[in-house]
Amino acid sequence: MHPTVERMMEVVAKGDDTAIAPLMAETVRFLPPTYWAVWQGRDAVAAVLGHVGQVFSDFRYRRVMGDGRDWALEFQCRVGDLDAVGVDLITLDADGLIAEFEVVMRPLKSVAALREAMNERVKSDPRFLQFGEALRSGN
Repeated sequence: MHPTVERMMEVVAKGDDTAIAPLMAETVRFLPPTYWAVWQGRDAVAAVLGHVGQVFSDFRYRRVMGDGRDWALEFQCRVGDLDAVGVDLITLDADGLIAEFEVVMRPLKSVAALREAMNERVKSDPRFLQFGEALRSGN
């Protein structure tokens, strides 16, 4: 397994954006399961994933598939009292850092609960005012 993927599996559920950030390329793109949008940039993506790690409970990876630059990490977790399963689709860049991170997840009820919890966290984290501007301007 690639060392970046292995380290990602160790830190993602801890909700520590300072441990997640070094694994990301400066221009990383994150595609969340909760809406059709793209978060861009190491600081913004690490912050989002840090919050997700705090919203999820009983998080664990079940299967890892991949080789080289492309990886699929199947996970299960809980969002509040709801069960969920999903897949992290990760693409590494030439330096071995995460260049793209897409999450697909089910069931819909759990995804809706995740969106609600994340909206509350984003409202209370002043960093997201800055990130929101970057997203709206396309940076």
